[in-house]
Amino acid sequence: MRGWGGVAAMATVCALTVSTALLSLPRAGAGAAPSAVVTGPGVGTGLQVRAETADSCKDPDASLTPSSVDGPAVAAVKRRGKLIVGVDQNSYRWGYRTPATTKVLPDGRKETTPGRLVGFDIDLARAIAKDILGDEDAIVFRTIPTNQRIAALESRKVDLVVRTMTINCKRIQQVAFSTAYFQVGQQILAPKDSEITGYDASLSGKRVCTAEGSTAYEALEEKSFGAVYKDVGDGTKDDPDLLTVPNQLDCLARLQMGEVDAVLTDNALAAGQAAQDPAVELKGEPFTTEYYGVAAKLGDDDLVRRVNKVLVDYRQGPWQRAYETWLKADLPGISGPPAPKYK
Repeated sequence: MRGWGGVAAMATVCALTVSTALLSLPRAGAGAAPSAVVTGPGVGTGLQVRAETADSCKDPDASLTPSSVDGPAVAAVKRRGKLIVGVDQNSYRWGYRTPATTKVLPDGRKETTPGRLVGFDIDLARAIAKDILGDEDAIVFRTIPTNQRIAALESRKVDLVVRTMTINCKRIQQVAFSTAYFQVGQQILAPKDSEITGYDASLSGKRVCTAEGSTAYEALEEKSFGAVYKDVGDGTKDDPDLLTVPNQLDCLARLQMGEVDAVLTDNALAAGQAAQDPAVELKGEPFTTEYYGVAAKLGDDDLVRRVNKVLVDYRQGPWQRAYETWLKADLPGISGPPAPKYK
């Protein structure tokens, strides 16, 4: 079931900080043997499609068939005893930290306990860690900006990225994706009193902010409607990151300060920004149909197959519980996760 309904306002976006040590990971490669392919509920509904290439990309969200076999990448995670996952640090309901708590000890000293990292993406990451290592807490979260997601995988700073990362034809040449676990669409965010009406000719001459390396930026490259979306300047008089920012949330600050006229991003994220500032709102309708996937380094086929195996089970109940806990109040009308597609 791939469709879903309207987007309601989300609550205030919370910032979080996760600090971890840099780990050097061994190189991994080949995937599972065909005999280890998982079958059963949640797999049979997957549509089989042929492998994608850069020149013939029609189903970028098609992934490898599920498997529980431990190949080189999974074995490396088990030897370390921790799964390292790249996450967002400021996406309310997707990946954020609960407030810290402070209590006064008998001797008068204050003891502060940091908040817990929670959200829809965090629940999924923990489910993957539990399947591979038997413990959902056998996980290291590493916060990474939007424009460093692919680099973090290529340099093996992380094993996986679970960070509202959209699957598309360009990215499947750079990283390996799991099957889709959530559907989204691109939409414009602008002040309520703005003359901008959506992703249309009303953007002509307007300054539009996007995150560097995002699908929103690629959409404007393909069709900008005359919008100004590329940074120009020498880095001194002009801000080189005014229109293309490292983290998507930075666009809201630009919008609030009047430095840009609109923001283009996933509507699931834009709804949270609209809730953060009652002076802005979503404009028009989503103009794309896109899917979030878990990303791994190219060549880590066994790890991708293992994630897809986790998603087979996750779609049978945990996905719905996570949706009801984190997203239902703000993204109502979603009847279930996207059906998987396999190569």
